[in-house]
Amino acid sequence: MSFAKFMIKKSINQIQAESESGELKRSLSAANLVSLGIGCIIGAGIFVMTGQAAAEHAGPAIIISFILAGLCCAFAGLCYAELASMLPVSGSAYSYAYASLGEIFAWIMGWLLLLEYGLAASTVAVGWSGYVVSFLGNFGIVIPEYLTKSTIVLNESKEMIFTNQFNLPAMLGVAMMSVLLIFGVKESASFNNVIVFIKVAVILLFIAVGAFYVNPDNWHPFIPEAVPGGDDKYGWGGIFRAAGIIFFAYVGFEAVSTAAQEAKNPQRDIPIGILGSLVICTIIYMAVAAVLTGIVPYTTLAVPDPIAVAVDAIHLPWLSFIVKIGAIAGLTSVMMVLLYGQTRIFYTMSKDGLIPPVFSKIHPKFKTPWINTILVGVIVSVAAGMTPISILGDLVSLGTLAAFCIICFSVFYLRRTAPEMKRPFSVPYPKVTPWLGILCCGYLMWGLKGMLLTLKFYFVIGILIYIFYGYRNSKIRNSAKALNEIINREA
Repeated sequence: MSFAKFMIKKSINQIQAESESGELKRSLSAANLVSLGIGCIIGAGIFVMTGQAAAEHAGPAIIISFILAGLCCAFAGLCYAELASMLPVSGSAYSYAYASLGEIFAWIMGWLLLLEYGLAASTVAVGWSGYVVSFLGNFGIVIPEYLTKSTIVLNESKEMIFTNQFNLPAMLGVAMMSVLLIFGVKESASFNNVIVFIKVAVILLFIAVGAFYVNPDNWHPFIPEAVPGGDDKYGWGGIFRAAGIIFFAYVGFEAVSTAAQEAKNPQRDIPIGILGSLVICTIIYMAVAAVLTGIVPYTTLAVPDPIAVAVDAIHLPWLSFIVKIGAIAGLTSVMMVLLYGQTRIFYTMSKDGLIPPVFSKIHPKFKTPWINTILVGVIVSVAAGMTPISILGDLVSLGTLAAFCIICFSVFYLRRTAPEMKRPFSVPYPKVTPWLGILCCGYLMWGLKGMLLTLKFYFVIGILIYIFYGYRNSKIRNSAKALNEIINREA
């Protein structure tokens, strides 16, 4: 079997025609899309992982880590914006790879996006569970510990141990968001707008109030001295390592592109949604990191709720209460947007025949892929209940970085093979920007090399599924085969 058989492409004209099919309702404005992006980006990264990355790797220089991670995302975001303006379909990076590199790369992209969206939703659900349990504890409601911990735990040697516990609140959180998404994207977007306003207001309140309690001594040394043999503990190695960890905090800005088929004016609004949400969140992250490490010593932040720890340190119980509410609201909206993105990617893959048709079955009343949403909800909730946040977070970052590399290369490839195509949004310095994106993402991936072996096994499983199902059921491949048979008979 020739490898060229795996490289069949979906024509760009065909993808653009599919975007006008009208099966999904166009109801999202540019403001909705910016809100969607912010809703997905601001979540577990800022509420949970910022403190851990600062305490274990970067110290106060976590601010530099945010700049590095944000710059990496900016290169990829520009590439996403160009592709989304050209190909306004719900499949996001999957569809872009199908048009530029071919079916096998499209499948790989779709498989990687399961890590980026599906497992990211699981990761956020675990963080959401932690804040909910803490919040309920303030009212004397105590959930048994065996119902709030993951089934898999890591010992001091980083070996996995299976227990008889599971994270019930995380599973219930995913279930609630799945039900909401079944009822409709417009209703979900309206809910998201409210939640985004609440959590951004809470974060801005934390920045405004916390700035008055900053002790500049906590910022010294700004870059802590590297610990020899300390697994990138502090120093510049720690800053780059922290950038890879908090890269998770940016996961989701490209989720805006999955809404292209439901956007009112995708060619204009998708780039606004992607870049607008990315810029706003980067500024917010840097401000939060500065205040957080200025209020308390960075060594005290290796906890699930670092912002709450900082607020408690300045003895403002009312602000601590509000912060927990904001964290719960923020993580809730992130769960919803990630689940939304995953279901739309599966919807498009199903329409192409690469996964079973049940994933593209639309509810007659709500006009949403309801069975798809239920199945994704089950998978995500099980992962959230069983897996610790450290494993989930690293896998999400790896999958996302690999997907970003493919996206950046797709822009370069289409510039070479289809230079005449109309590009409503154009990447600045197109000969340089995509390669900068690839180099930055590749470097951050290497920093997470401890999980690369797991990614390889995941990659092999995905290829096997494609060979035994996707390749045989691909609609574009079967259509081309049928056309060739007709031509041969007539000849």
